[in-house]
Amino acid sequence: MDVSIYFETVSSKFSSSNEELSRLRISDITQVYIDDAEFPNLDNVKLAIIGINEERGSLENGGCADAPNEVRTYLYRLFAHWNHIEIADLGNIKNGNTIDDTYFAVREVLSELISNNIIPIIIGGSQDLTYANYLAYENIGRVINIASVDPLFDLGHDEHELNSRSWLSSIILHQPNFLFNFTNIGYQTYFIDQDSLLLMKNLYFDVNRLGNVRADMEESEPMIRNADIVSFDMSAVRAADAPAGKYAGPNGFTGEEACRISRYAGMSDKLSSIGFYEMNPFFDIEGRTAHLIAQMIWYFIDGFVNRKGDYPETDSENYVKFIVRIGDSDDDLVFLKSKKSDRWWMDISAYGKMSKKYIKHQFIPCSYLDYQQAMNNEIPDRWWKVQQKLM
Repeated sequence: MDVSIYFETVSSKFSSSNEELSRLRISDITQVYIDDAEFPNLDNVKLAIIGINEERGSLENGGCADAPNEVRTYLYRLFAHWNHIEIADLGNIKNGNTIDDTYFAVREVLSELISNNIIPIIIGGSQDLTYANYLAYENIGRVINIASVDPLFDLGHDEHELNSRSWLSSIILHQPNFLFNFTNIGYQTYFIDQDSLLLMKNLYFDVNRLGNVRADMEESEPMIRNADIVSFDMSAVRAADAPAGKYAGPNGFTGEEACRISRYAGMSDKLSSIGFYEMNPFFDIEGRTAHLIAQMIWYFIDGFVNRKGDYPETDSENYVKFIVRIGDSDDDLVFLKSKKSDRWWMDISAYGKMSKKYIKHQFIPCSYLDYQQAMNNEIPDRWWKVQQKLM
């Protein structure tokens, strides 16, 4: 499929004119779709930057459609520490006559890129575009996990309305359903009603309070490593560091922590798309938020370049296997530790025959703390939730 029909060019100011090859900036290693230029050749491209100037699904955040080019202004000034990675900036997806037309274009573009092992880096726009990102996986028939860095669950109140505050409900209710697991990272309790928390519990979704995540940021790495999609609402970052997150408050992740999460996403062999949403340049102060997103993308690229390629394979010599028996149970918990990265997984394939559609999820990212918990005769929460989903 020719995806170029869905894109419009961006300003030539984002292209490179640098001749000092020893001081490469990101613009020097990126094919940018600018005026009067050919659409980027995608043959060897690994990462594709995509702007989406769509805000019709936003709630009281008019102006967030202007974010992509603001982020580019700062992104292409950053120095590239990698010269062996093919990156393309495909420009901005053209807005459709209706928002559904835009969703269709996003779905078609992303499914084509993902099918060709190209990771889209999406700069929105409003967060309801995560729904269109999800539909891309329906196109290719892949059951997936989503991780959302967000102070809210975005469940909305009207199940028939799709917007930036209800996109998760639309995904949950969508049929056929291709969502295996949803993880929220950094919800803020005072924004969440009890019914929403109960729903998350009943669906066996993973929800993680801001304070708990910030207390041990390393524990967020397995949460991110388990995701196919990461959706980052910039309102999850505190207003002091990201004033252009329209709903950002005094509490939230710091800019440094946001960059750390982005790097974890880049390092994950499983992750195949990421999006940054709800940045509104109108509320920005000296480009602070646009600059932060640019740095988050930089860290994502750095994580991608440093991927270890150690997603588990059955009986691989690259892992150390640990078998733990819990109490009087007849079942053993099987842990794998990568010799390449020291990262941990749980293998759940031994617990009954798995449906073919879920076979991609037989290895559950975890941490050393989960192994310690099992050694203390306690079943890790991650293991238990997955078992409930498969019953």
